[in-house]
Amino acid sequence: MARIIGGLGTSHVPSIGVALDKGLADTPDWKPFFAGYEAGKEWIAAAKPDVAVVVFNDHGNSFFLDRIPTFAVGVADRYTAIDEGWGPRAIPDFEGAEELSWHFVDKLVDSHFDPLVCREIEVDHGLQVPMELFFGRPDAWPVKVLPIWVNTIQYPIPTPQRCWDMGTVLREAIESYPGDERVVIMGTGGLSHQLQGKRAGFLNREADLAWLDGIANDPEHYRNLRREDYVELFGSEGAELIMWLVMRAAMSPKVNLVHKHYHAPASMTGAGMIVIENA
Repeated sequence: MARIIGGLGTSHVPSIGVALDKGLADTPDWKPFFAGYEAGKEWIAAAKPDVAVVVFNDHGNSFFLDRIPTFAVGVADRYTAIDEGWGPRAIPDFEGAEELSWHFVDKLVDSHFDPLVCREIEVDHGLQVPMELFFGRPDAWPVKVLPIWVNTIQYPIPTPQRCWDMGTVLREAIESYPGDERVVIMGTGGLSHQLQGKRAGFLNREADLAWLDGIANDPEHYRNLRREDYVELFGSEGAELIMWLVMRAAMSPKVNLVHKHYHAPASMTGAGMIVIENA
């Protein structure tokens, strides 16, 4: 059977991709952020996964406010990077883990989920940036991807418990898949930030730092929060952190927190990452 070898949590701020495109990674403003990901890149290089499951949200690029699925799963054989307004990016296409994706969709439907199934779709910075942060800028990505979109943009977004439930199905799908793939799961989004309204520019460093430890060692606390609690603690856009729950639920109840990194602000966002392994 396929095997989950680790879970990654990471921010996916769009300006990270712009900084990479413009060669700004070693500038004073960006170097502290990127330096913190070196340990994660080394972990990936040593772990050698075959598949990366990436849980992210679209930002009005492939989906817009006229139609936003609560959950969507890609089953394509290839995904291209969408142009988000800065022009086409010089990164390779992402090869899809097509058979595993269909297997996951089957398990979701068996578990009474109703995902939008995407046979052809482009991916924005929600997937692009996490892949670059952990795999660098290769000529070809060393893993296939299984993309999962979660609505964190348009009310009503899914509950933390529903994201957790999806993660348990994801684990079941991977462990029942008749292959020997080594799978890493990325939960993306956040950390604290708010881009509009009276709290525009909001950051909560204390809550961010507690999250990086708590999502590994006390996930029940975050699983049991209301959506409104996420908005209050992390900001309206910081509520993206519910997507890390999909990753965490797919891991074992007890995990080892191997690496963590925090930097704020990255653009207008608290940003960081964790690497966890099953204990």
